[in-house]
Amino acid sequence: MTSKVTLIATAAMGLESIVKDEVKSLGYSQIQTDNGKVQFEADLSGIARTNLWLRTADRVKLLMGEFDAFSFEDLFEGTKALPWDQWIPRDAFIHVVGKSHKSKLYSVPDCQSIVKKAIVSKLQESYGIRGRLEEDGDKYKVEVAILKDKVTLTIDSSGTGLHKRGYRAHQGDAPLKETLAAALVKLTNWTPEHAFVDPFTGSGTIAIEAALIGQNIAPGFNREFDSENWDLLPRSVWDQAWEEAEDLANYDQPLNILGSDIDHRAIEMAKANAIEAGLGDLIDFKQMQVRDLRPSDEIGYLVGNPPYGERIGDKNVVEQTYRDLGKVMKDYPKWSVYIMTAYPYFEKCYGAKATKKRKLFNGFIKTDYHQYFGKK
Repeated sequence: MTSKVTLIATAAMGLESIVKDEVKSLGYSQIQTDNGKVQFEADLSGIARTNLWLRTADRVKLLMGEFDAFSFEDLFEGTKALPWDQWIPRDAFIHVVGKSHKSKLYSVPDCQSIVKKAIVSKLQESYGIRGRLEEDGDKYKVEVAILKDKVTLTIDSSGTGLHKRGYRAHQGDAPLKETLAAALVKLTNWTPEHAFVDPFTGSGTIAIEAALIGQNIAPGFNREFDSENWDLLPRSVWDQAWEEAEDLANYDQPLNILGSDIDHRAIEMAKANAIEAGLGDLIDFKQMQVRDLRPSDEIGYLVGNPPYGERIGDKNVVEQTYRDLGKVMKDYPKWSVYIMTAYPYFEKCYGAKATKKRKLFNGFIKTDYHQYFGKK
């Protein structure tokens, strides 16, 4: 088997550049960025390391191959020609998912079925199997993606999405994805030497992600990945990746992180999640209204995902919350404030025009990330 692989880290729209920076910081090269994905070259250890370390990516996929297909025969032959036998064992359970856009082969169920048949045919020939494959082993999730008649075939190495860190046992009505929460922190210039506040903490996700970043704890430290069970990926690859993650964690780094919320139930959830993440002693959670916020440090960072006022009757309450936040932070000119909201009149309510704004998507909701840089 080749020791070099091509990997694709998928990302939510607007986060591709952050994922690219993360991939680069892990030491990988030949990085290509496209809508919703970052492609790069790695060795086998890259499968384990990127799954463990990428904070803002959704998944890590192994690229099997790309080719043009204008007919089902093209799809079958192009798929069968790829080295599936290098990665998929004879007893694997093969699950094929798919999508097609602006292509002659537009029936996704048919494409999935043909790809599955082609992979099975390849494995039958390679392993000398005359009958059906047993498929009673570990699951291998294959994706066929067709865009403008170009087929991309991948195997998902992550399993459950990377936003599932394993610590969020409790969540509210509109939970913020862990990957987006990490991106909100990484888009600031915060370093663990400075105070950090999230005044709309909800289930604590932003504060917890900040703590993981602050102590350089790999976000995947508390979960499992499909590729851990891949027969053809040496166990030593994973052992070394886990050992590296443990060595690089800075558990002695002191942190000054506060998560507050008006809802006492949210605070209880946040505390429980922080404990699950092993960070219970590192983050302070307090029930508090925004207008009562009084940061103790002269310099710090405030990052928040407040309510957007989308439900009927919420608009007045949300606007008042924004006004209260603006009044409080006016007394802390050296603090940098970062607020993500879909509310179009946030700046007017807050009382100041943002230094910079960035478009981000919270699920399918288009938002602005308002950035107010503190005075030097």
